[in-house]
Amino acid sequence: MFNLAYGREGRPINVIEDSNYDQWLSKQSEFVLNWLLHSGFEGKGHRLIPTQDGHLDQVVVIVDDAHSVWQLSSLATALPKASFYLEGDAEQLTAAALGWVLGQYQFTEYKGGAERATLYIDDEAVVNDVTELARGVKLTRDLVNTPAGDMMPEHLSQTMQTLAHEYRAQFSEIVGDELLDKNFPTIHMVGRASDHAPRLLELNWGDESAPQLCIVGKGVCFDSGGLDLKPTAGMRLMKKDMGGAAHALGLAAMIMAKSLPVRLRVLVPAVENAVSGNAFRPGDIVTTRKGLTVEIDNTDAEGRLILCDALALADDDQPDLIVDFATLTGAARVALGLELPGFYSTDDAFAAELMAAGEAEEDCVWRLPLHQPYASYMKGSISDLVNSASTGMGGSITAALYLQKFVENSPWVHFDVGAWNDRARPGRPKGGEAMGLRAVFKALEKRYAA
Repeated sequence: MFNLAYGREGRPINVIEDSNYDQWLSKQSEFVLNWLLHSGFEGKGHRLIPTQDGHLDQVVVIVDDAHSVWQLSSLATALPKASFYLEGDAEQLTAAALGWVLGQYQFTEYKGGAERATLYIDDEAVVNDVTELARGVKLTRDLVNTPAGDMMPEHLSQTMQTLAHEYRAQFSEIVGDELLDKNFPTIHMVGRASDHAPRLLELNWGDESAPQLCIVGKGVCFDSGGLDLKPTAGMRLMKKDMGGAAHALGLAAMIMAKSLPVRLRVLVPAVENAVSGNAFRPGDIVTTRKGLTVEIDNTDAEGRLILCDALALADDDQPDLIVDFATLTGAARVALGLELPGFYSTDDAFAAELMAAGEAEEDCVWRLPLHQPYASYMKGSISDLVNSASTGMGGSITAALYLQKFVENSPWVHFDVGAWNDRARPGRPKGGEAMGLRAVFKALEKRYAA
């Protein structure tokens, strides 16, 4: 799956911090000095250094920080298809190997990928650890990158069933009109206009005596905006509107692969927000699973509608923690851009752990405030709530405050993620992205350390 292997094969990669380059250079042979000089190398980037008979001898790469996750991400795609090895302590190797693997990511479902170099590391624990984390990131990226025609609710169901089978978890789903029978009216309402039946997907795994961790992911497989139809530019990337579900499944894969001591529950409301004669309308009122009535101000604010039923179900069990992921608002992107996911939390201690983990893992996240005075914007005149605030200000906050109405008994974290890189950076190619996922996993690992 990844060009990362256990062992010590091929040519060495020498990672030199730029502040140490002159010292390193002074210790090299006359041949190496002359090669670097006459090849125009100025101590930036990397160089392949040959033997005197013309074979590849070693690679030197100059980096800002030898402990950075991204130190080898560009190199991973620049080297020729060959074998290379890296030495160092476990912390350095873990960071470098993860950046190597993430940097080599390619979405190859519909076209062939480029052949890439293989990195060998003589530490099996590091290779296994990096592979388990990278698989979760790859799963998230792959799901977001898949076109909506091949990633409808039934396809998300198949993916979740495959994951459950791999880790011996239990899978169940509630489909179509059965959602009404089981009291999930908002999930049914949002998805009923599509030929692809709406559904609530559920995965359960782990020791029943362990603290329950519930992960919820918004699975809007394509968002046309409904009757409040999106313009062309706004609809183009709406295959990524199931990015919350993709994050939930990627995180679940990490948790199960690492055997985190939790009782894991994953809930994914999966729908297509389509247009037809039975589509829900602006002005309609729905009674949610929790019993709160919601007037539809905007059919394009559908993610919070499907999430509110799933969150109410999660909250019924009063788990130790609920974490949800959703590509919920453009307002969060305006505030923080696409590269810094925002989150809200009712657990101050865990929020601090998330911020610290984001810094440590170079997977930064940013806490936003659940500013309660804004909750008045979500009150209805003929209903308990509206699904879209009357003001255009603070849109991510008002959406989070709407969701908070459905989580009253449990510590809760809500991530408003973009799930998409609009530019390529080392280790983070353009396209679907797992944002804050490694930070969340590390914070959970610390919270539930055995």
